[in-house]
Amino acid sequence: MLAALPLPFFTQVKTVSDDAGQVFPLADPPRRIVSLAPNITEILFALGLGDQVVGVTRYCDYPAAALQKDKVGGLTDPSVERVGALKPDLVIAFRGNPWNVIQKLQSLRLRVFVLDIGNDLEAVPKTIEKIGRITQRDGEARSLIQGLEQRYQKVTAALSSVTVRPKVFLNLHGMNLATAGRPSYLNALLERAKGVNIAGRVAKAWLDYSREQFIKDDPDIIVVLAASAGAFAKARDWFKTQAGFANIAAVRNGRIHFLDENRASRFGPRLYDAFAELARILHPEVF
Repeated sequence: MLAALPLPFFTQVKTVSDDAGQVFPLADPPRRIVSLAPNITEILFALGLGDQVVGVTRYCDYPAAALQKDKVGGLTDPSVERVGALKPDLVIAFRGNPWNVIQKLQSLRLRVFVLDIGNDLEAVPKTIEKIGRITQRDGEARSLIQGLEQRYQKVTAALSSVTVRPKVFLNLHGMNLATAGRPSYLNALLERAKGVNIAGRVAKAWLDYSREQFIKDDPDIIVVLAASAGAFAKARDWFKTQAGFANIAAVRNGRIHFLDENRASRFGPRLYDAFAELARILHPEVF
């Protein structure tokens, strides 16, 4: 009888799967990475991979070092030729990128790792974990996730004593009543911050709220998601000067607040900052 071979006889090949069901073997860590979404870029830099990032979209503006990287187009119109010219050994895409573009990149024999962006706060650590795995920065990913969890727990602990939830209107674009309904992740974020979204009863993720309903609901707080302090100031002035808005509690009491649009709209580490800031806006007394 032959002696049993010691196990493992073959070296086990480590793999990772992306959100499109593709399985990738892990060999050498990537040295040239192209990111096709701003939140992916932010995570790569947060994992210490800024030097390995060689291409980003024109919307990738954080951190500041991302602005110095070669641009490969936008989210819906990335250039296959520009990506290929950068000779990446890893492209990290998301399902919002056109699938035909992803397939063309794959036809160039490029490794294209596809991620879902997600629709709740828990999607952030999952995305970080996946990116950490494919880039072989697992330790850095774990540390980043632990830090985010600690920050989240600190905020929720501060909110534990809150019993009164203010009525809130989330304004998405300024100088209008575009807002987020019940299916939106922003509604969930607001609920975690112990607020009541006046549009939360609407079964639409994004909608234009009616002026009549806005006045009737009489929100205690208006939170404006704006790209800059200047854009926020214009939106705040718009609310102050609209007919019928003067008697709304938020306008009357000056409780119109700025929330950074990029932080609150990208499923990266800064979404936790947006949550903390939202909690402070709603409940300054506990912070």
